[in-house]
Amino acid sequence: MPVDVSIWRIGQKLERLQFEPMPTEGRLETLLAADISVVDPNLLLIGRQVPTAHGKFVDLLAMDPDGKLTVFELKRDRTPREVVAQLLDYGSWVRGLDNDDVAAIFANYLQKYHPDHAGASLDQAFRERFQVKDVPESWNEGHELVVIASELDPSTERIVNYLAEEYGVSINVVFFRFFRDGDREYLSRAWLIDPAEVETAVAENRGELAWNGEYYVSFGEGQHRNWEDARKYGFICGGGGSWYSQTLGQLEPGARIWVNVPGQGYVGVGRVVAPVVPLDEFLVPGNNGQEVPITSMPLKAPNMNDPTRTPEEREHLVRVKWLKTVPLNEAIKEKGFFGNQNTVAKPKNKKWLHTIDRLKTRFHVSDDA
Repeated sequence: MPVDVSIWRIGQKLERLQFEPMPTEGRLETLLAADISVVDPNLLLIGRQVPTAHGKFVDLLAMDPDGKLTVFELKRDRTPREVVAQLLDYGSWVRGLDNDDVAAIFANYLQKYHPDHAGASLDQAFRERFQVKDVPESWNEGHELVVIASELDPSTERIVNYLAEEYGVSINVVFFRFFRDGDREYLSRAWLIDPAEVETAVAENRGELAWNGEYYVSFGEGQHRNWEDARKYGFICGGGGSWYSQTLGQLEPGARIWVNVPGQGYVGVGRVVAPVVPLDEFLVPGNNGQEVPITSMPLKAPNMNDPTRTPEEREHLVRVKWLKTVPLNEAIKEKGFFGNQNTVAKPKNKKWLHTIDRLKTRFHVSDDA
């Protein structure tokens, strides 16, 4: 069951705002097309109303920092089961797209919806969106299917869960609910399945290997975190909401982690020293040798201590003893390396074992380090 989201107005007493259907789902599509980060801040929109080879149209098509595609389909006036069936059909079409197909979809999207940017390449847009110098060697090495709905019947929820958990289909439902308070309008979002659980199920079903005990960590370089800060003060982190920080709770002292900066490559390997804590509780040696909050120290990330973020959105840090790190411009990247959007993952496939074997050689780190 998805998390039920409600909103209350605070006054003389609490007044619950009533959920309303979005006046038109076309409006929701327009809102998401204008800012796809409402669904996931790690996406680049590359297509809208994309024609398929079967005479249908994909509502929204997006790309993540690893070059994987996400297909979004709005429920509209169809039954939920029809939407799921349609989405699976789209998945069968998307998996056959090659680099030229994906680039052409993006070019058509710009021509139709952003003619002032027509002519810009997907490579250029990818570098600008994710702030990276290199792009993946190939687009569409994997894809995800997402239904967008305000509500779903129980049988369809069971179908989606069954496909994800039993067969490792990368499918999910994101619920958007519309609230009105006078002339103000609000939109809430909730997932049917924790996206991290979907990723884990996909990895398990495609690889069917036992987890080797080593963790993958995605370090999203940007305004709120900087790799040089992490190297200097000994930490990895995640923020922007519980979706990104909660997986840090998997890390226990002694665990070995391999850190990847999406779009750049692997930059470090280390051992976890202490469990995750909120940003304000992470202490580092100050100028006088005494421990002080990291927020009082000079940081390269300009907005790490962003006061506008809620406690849930603020960065959460895990203390790490680095075994080996390299600066971002020396990140290690090879074709076939494992990648994942989740801040922390426990991969269970051959690609992960291959990645670690290569990284141990490149980083000169032994099995028991």
